[in-house]
Amino acid sequence: MPLEIARLCLGVLIAGFHKPIADFIVAGENSLVLTFRQRGLQLPPVISRETARNLYFGFGILIALLELFRIQQLTR
Repeated sequence: MPLEIARLCLGVLIAGFHKPIADFIVAGENSLVLTFRQRGLQLPPVISRETARNLYFGFGILIALLELFRIQQLTR
């Protein structure tokens, strides 16, 4: 049960801090793509910040909902 509660907290934290997480990841991806392009390797463009924010928010909510469901099943 403590593991399920920890996962629930993780999902809520990801959903709560989705903007800084997404901005950090997108900045890293931008620098990585720029480095590869300077070396002659063409990569597809990075997803937008808003798309990344939506993905991380959805991911956090999905984790939280799955863990709530698991906790409900364990308490029955």
